[in-house]
Amino acid sequence: MSTPEPQEPPRPAAGPPAPEPPAADEPRPADAAADPDAAEERDQPQDAWSARRDLVDHSPRSMNVGARARFSGGLLGGDQHGGISGGHFSGDVFLGGKTEVYRFGGPGTATPASGEVPEATLAELERGFAADEQLMDRLLRRLREDRVLVLSGGRFTGRRTAALMLLRRLGAHPVRTLARDTTAGGLADRFGDEQAAPDAPGRDKARGHVLCDLTPRRDQPLRWTHLLAVRERLAERDAYLVVTLDPGAALDDVTAEEWRAPAAAEVLAARLRARTDEETASRLLALPEVADFLRHSHQPRETAEFAGLLVRYASGEADAADVARFSLASLESQVQEWFEAPESELHLRDKAFLVALAAFDGGPYALTAELSDLLYRHLQETENRARVPEVPVFGTHVGKRLHLARAEMKWEPEQTEWGPVDQQKAVFRDDRASLVLLREVWTGHPSARPALIRWLRQLADDGRPLVRTRAASTVAVLARTDLPSAMALVIEPWGTSKRYRHRLVAVNALALAHLVGTPNIPRILDAWCEDGPASLRWVAVRAYGLIGAERPAQAMAALRRAVRRLYEDQPDDIDGELGEELAESVALLLLSAASDSVLGELCAHLDDDRAVHDLTLAGFIGACAHTEGDERYGTPLVLDWFTRAATGHPTAAPVTGDRMTAAQGVPFLWRAALADLGTTRQALKALSNWVLTADRSTPVEWALAALLPRLVTTTTEYERLSHLLRTMPGEDGTPPPEVAARLLTVLSAH
Repeated sequence: MSTPEPQEPPRPAAGPPAPEPPAADEPRPADAAADPDAAEERDQPQDAWSARRDLVDHSPRSMNVGARARFSGGLLGGDQHGGISGGHFSGDVFLGGKTEVYRFGGPGTATPASGEVPEATLAELERGFAADEQLMDRLLRRLREDRVLVLSGGRFTGRRTAALMLLRRLGAHPVRTLARDTTAGGLADRFGDEQAAPDAPGRDKARGHVLCDLTPRRDQPLRWTHLLAVRERLAERDAYLVVTLDPGAALDDVTAEEWRAPAAAEVLAARLRARTDEETASRLLALPEVADFLRHSHQPRETAEFAGLLVRYASGEADAADVARFSLASLESQVQEWFEAPESELHLRDKAFLVALAAFDGGPYALTAELSDLLYRHLQETENRARVPEVPVFGTHVGKRLHLARAEMKWEPEQTEWGPVDQQKAVFRDDRASLVLLREVWTGHPSARPALIRWLRQLADDGRPLVRTRAASTVAVLARTDLPSAMALVIEPWGTSKRYRHRLVAVNALALAHLVGTPNIPRILDAWCEDGPASLRWVAVRAYGLIGAERPAQAMAALRRAVRRLYEDQPDDIDGELGEELAESVALLLLSAASDSVLGELCAHLDDDRAVHDLTLAGFIGACAHTEGDERYGTPLVLDWFTRAATGHPTAAPVTGDRMTAAQGVPFLWRAALADLGTTRQALKALSNWVLTADRSTPVEWALAALLPRLVTTTTEYERLSHLLRTMPGEDGTPPPEVAARLLTVLSAH
């Protein structure tokens, strides 16, 4: 069994995505059939080590892959070799079921479509109002001078409350809200009938007016002339008007004032002090649940509701569990609002973007937007297959789209095969949003499943590792929510596909599903290792290389069963694809946080039978090829592990029973690999690479000087190593490295 040379498939940084692949049992698309060589090149295998690196680099932040696990934590303790082991989602998201949604209304929380705002409501809002006073003073001056103020701000940022407070501070009483169906062109008409007597019944006596959520059309924008007409009629009444609208609304020669939402902590403190005494407010603000709530970037309306709940909690009307659940319940309520909103309020394209952002949270914005349009097409086809899917090319306001999603833009580095590259990324402000949103789509709106599945299959065939990894992480969330459906509809078709990329995405989906707490994943892998078809055995073997560190004995037993069956089924093809995958999985586990336990398993079962013997040595030699930071001349990880054990430095996992430490086990396996005719050549090549590294690194030279004498227990072993050191050439035909002579002196002295 030999270890393959690493092969990376081409990974373009940009460009159009691949066409949607067929199901696993369907023929390839016509273009692939017409050019099989190009299709084969596009689907080149990737070795397990670099595939694991892509998984760690591109998994979403909610899964926290690199920080939770250590593929080589037992060796170097660094995240650059981080991997997959047991973990859970960040925050308090539990995907097995939904949290009950609590809504606690209070004075002023609802706005009538039209009518006078009660004085009691305004007084209550004023007592709990928090804002930037400098901003309020500036807005107040402009409203006093112009009589009409256009206030631009995102929905649920407190812009309506700010409008009411501006009118109240100006003394414009009473205050009336205008009907929401008011248009920009009909704005002045709302203040007609100016010839009526002052006390006539038809005369509007309100001095303050608020028009919330004006939505001017692109072909009928809010113009300066509209405001001039309104100002004249307001002056006649000695009245004032505040208009609120979204950022990016259609305006023509109109300068809108920007409303910035106050910090949630300020809103909460103001609300509590308005409704309780100072001592109670301080005690409530010190609760751990309050700190957790403020950490999740809630909107002012949710903060106001939370304040009401805290007041109820202080009076004994609500318990601590209600307070603890409120933050997640508010997020779930928001997600439900998004998907239950009619098309007139939230377009299908915006809903597709929300789903794509959940899958690509923290990924490049341009990529997220591009792939959200693909999902939009699939959703259109689901709604009406007779209609040709259409995607508008222009017209999307990025800021408005991100505000709707409660997300923000950040410049952050993105890992590529060429190194980190700065990208403009879209990130949910609440790190739980992606998990809650995907659960809601999968379980709350099953009619969207066909489109979502077609989209995921298309992502799995994309040429970009980030896209394929996010397809896997999305399916992992779906599996945590509904394992049987995710297995039957997505993972198993990928696992049985003839395409390498599809099977790799199935591997990553299973590994990430296990990471986030999906039950029974090891049971699935055990069954596939022992009784599954060759494609599913391949998936199980590679998945065990990722998750086996948390149960090393069971993982190694499963890999031994798989290699024995391979030798029984294909005795003449044991160096084929599955055999190579078995060896690579052993290498990954040997370099994981469970390195000592895996080493003990390898040494204890080395001579069980020929199949296990070959697997052990191939996996060990493969592990010896990996270096710190994957650098060509980086410190060999296995050699560094041996050095730490030999000099008394602790390793990641304690050694129990009679298992060998690395100081004993590494030389034991080296001697076995060098002595076996099937692996001698690969072992000598790996050892010569270590010598070449030692020629550039004094610490590596000292480590080899400590190891080589332990590889000699017989004359044959000495002659083999001394011959290597005497005859090995330098790189590219250069003279032998000087370090070889020094190491030969050390070897001869012992």
